[in-house]
Amino acid sequence: MYRQDDSDERTCASQLNSALQHAHLELLGAHCATHQLRLHYSTDELIRFGRRDVLRKSAEAASALHGFYTEIEKRIPADSAPEPPSPVPTGEQVAQAVQWLCSYLREQRAHYLPATAPLHQHHKAALAGYFASDLLDTVRIIELKGARIPAPEFYSHARSLGFHQLPEISHMDSVTFLDVIAFNELLTERALFHALVHAVQIEFLGLERYAELWVAGFLRTRAHFTVPLEVHAFALSAKFLRPNPETFSVEENVRFWIDKKRY
Repeated sequence: MYRQDDSDERTCASQLNSALQHAHLELLGAHCATHQLRLHYSTDELIRFGRRDVLRKSAEAASALHGFYTEIEKRIPADSAPEPPSPVPTGEQVAQAVQWLCSYLREQRAHYLPATAPLHQHHKAALAGYFASDLLDTVRIIELKGARIPAPEFYSHARSLGFHQLPEISHMDSVTFLDVIAFNELLTERALFHALVHAVQIEFLGLERYAELWVAGFLRTRAHFTVPLEVHAFALSAKFLRPNPETFSVEENVRFWIDKKRY
């Protein structure tokens, strides 16, 4: 039997998880920005040259968040024993992973392409100062509206080899399949911008090189949001979403990172 209380509870849970997901994305952006800071500056340099007020406020915010989430983590029931660390892959396994990723991106592009649509004009207008018009005209999008992009088939084989800490495709806001972007839920400006950065990276690097760098970065950091290709996409998205953003060229930023071998 239908109960109003059940409906209210489901609505509340939906709103809670929407807010939680938004906070999670903000935290990922902050994590990526901090990771980039750590790559380029030592703690001594930050203390010596950084603005003291910004450093203190950042440290206070990080401490408060750590305390909040640590308390939550303590109270989350353990679903299972922690997974063992992933093994060190062989050169042959790395090459296989690169080919798996290339094939997956091509196959998913072909799968979603028939149901895609071009970018809306208002999105093109909002992004015109950041991306080349040719890219904005070429990219196709699809909103899955509650459906989820399934995990790649090769995940089962990778897990059988001992690689368990794989990116959760179904939990991502969007995935870029070359020039096709699929959104797990609805399109948001943050997710669109992030996905378009990946489209530029693939265009400039070529699919094979992009896959090589993504796999190498993931095997090095063991987390998808600290892969340099992802770090850059998160950082540029955060810059775009600032209250008073300055227009910048994503293409120039990507070329700079390629030239400096930051990926």
